[in-house]
Amino acid sequence: MMLAEQPLLTFHPVTKERWSDFEQLFGPNGAYAGCWCMWWRSKRSEFEERHWAGNRKAMKEIVDSGMVPGILAYQDGVPAAWCSVAPREHYGSLNRSPVLKRLDDTPVWSIVCFYVGKEYRKGGMLAALIRGAIEYVRDQGGKIVEAYPTVPKEGVRMPPVSSFMGLPSAFEKAGFVEVARPSKSKVILRYTIK
Repeated sequence: MMLAEQPLLTFHPVTKERWSDFEQLFGPNGAYAGCWCMWWRSKRSEFEERHWAGNRKAMKEIVDSGMVPGILAYQDGVPAAWCSVAPREHYGSLNRSPVLKRLDDTPVWSIVCFYVGKEYRKGGMLAALIRGAIEYVRDQGGKIVEAYPTVPKEGVRMPPVSSFMGLPSAFEKAGFVEVARPSKSKVILRYTIK
């Protein structure tokens, strides 16, 4: 019996050299309706004012500055998925959130967003991205990874635009533990890197 070959999956931080891959994955609409993953990095008024091309420009400025906003997953060399992971301080709106406020003074890296290309969904990509993010944080010397997934309503399937921060079960399978439940729909989970 011959087993099907598994696709080669690699992860790389988004740098200037990988900007075009990031653009290719996000497409002309900027992933979720022109977000370009600026939702947690911007004041809400700035985000709405900039929209589409402005959010793309703001993300490009972050990448051009040398700051890494997250990682890309490549399947067989093709950009397939994205995970926004960086020190919590990089997410201004997250730090202003009354619901997802900082729990303590512990330095944490935050996972705030996923985007998986349509053709790569339902294939375990979310679990792979979480593992890739943990490894990236480990390589950067980080010790704690924090996530803020949405708790789904029982029996209701959430569309990608509503579950862009992930689901608790995916993080729990990766070894994250609940540290706070600030609302009915939000949970804060942490993973400690040993």
